[in-house]
Amino acid sequence: MGRSLTALGLCIVAVGGVAHAADAPAEIPLVIEQHRFQSEELRVKSGAPFVLVITNRDGSPEEFESKDLRIEKVIPAGKTVRLRMPALKPGTYGFVGEYHEKTAKGRIVAE
Repeated sequence: MGRSLTALGLCIVAVGGVAHAADAPAEIPLVIEQHRFQSEELRVKSGAPFVLVITNRDGSPEEFESKDLRIEKVIPAGKTVRLRMPALKPGTYGFVGEYHEKTAKGRIVAE
């Protein structure tokens, strides 16, 4: 009987692990190159948290800033930064590269 309970416990742990992996937040890539965001528009599911994965391919740092989301984060040159984002209500949320605001602009659309 002890052996059956151990096997059952392993099955519960394994199933729990699979369910946890399925609940991982979506990763949304965003690239900074030539002082521009690629893509300029990101679409996400409203009501669901996500991870914004920002890669700066430029030779200088850039600051990801969104007044709508109250976020400011410097992305060093040649580095990737992961930002955990909260679940958003439906709508459009603008962002800029503060160091190059004329060219680095974008928006997140939660739908």
